[in-house]
Amino acid sequence: MAKLKLKIIVFVAPLFLLLSSCGVYSLSGADIGNAKTFQVNYFRNNADIVEPGIDRTFTLELQDLIQSQTSLGLTNQNGDLVYEGEITRYYIAPMTATADSQAAQNRLTIAINVRFYNNLDPEKDFEQRFSHYYDYPATQQLVGGTLDTALEEIYSKITQEIFNKSLTGW
Repeated sequence: MAKLKLKIIVFVAPLFLLLSSCGVYSLSGADIGNAKTFQVNYFRNNADIVEPGIDRTFTLELQDLIQSQTSLGLTNQNGDLVYEGEITRYYIAPMTATADSQAAQNRLTIAINVRFYNNLDPEKDFEQRFSHYYDYPATQQLVGGTLDTALEEIYSKITQEIFNKSLTGW
């Protein structure tokens, strides 16, 4: 029995030391350093086309992603990590045409300018534009379920890119 305990200690101790020496990481690969809190300021919609509610939805999606993938606490002020910015583009364009020159598919593109401040390590601060699109049949209106699906896919991609840029160094 003593030999078994010794073998476990010999195996587990180096593994524990290796993992603990790598800094503070979450299971998602995020390097939060000594940060304890984050704040996501309201992302205003400054696009030429204003779709009501997309600014609030984006702000909440970014908050939810960071909360679900890190142990950081959400705060309204004085966060260790701060995200802010604005929606700069909300644009619908025809993408493909049918034989009689009608649009067969449309594309919604959303671009968001993000400013990230790491108040504990200002060298990690950045400002960058993130953009993604969603294609949908031209026979559908961009309302209701189609709009919800488009926003969900676009915001999922953009928020993950922001997360990766700010907390994983990708």
